[in-house]
Amino acid sequence: MQTIGIIVEYNPLHNGHIYQINKIRQMYNNCIIVIIVNNCFMQRGEISIVNPYYKTLTALEYVDLVVELPTMFGC
Repeated sequence: MQTIGIIVEYNPLHNGHIYQINKIRQMYNNCIIVIIVNNCFMQRGEISIVNPYYKTLTALEYVDLVVELPTMFGC
């Protein structure tokens, strides 16, 4: 079993993100997908329009584990 990690923003989660996750699941059967998501700030320093709690709830419908990336490492 493989573990695949993706660093994401999901501001907000959209069909392109879901397509990426589904494609990974198709290419790597029986894999665990872990996403590392920015919290309140994006990689360019912008404020997120979606709060981290909602990002986590929506992402958990498609991935196995969500980990929060601290702001000082994400900007």
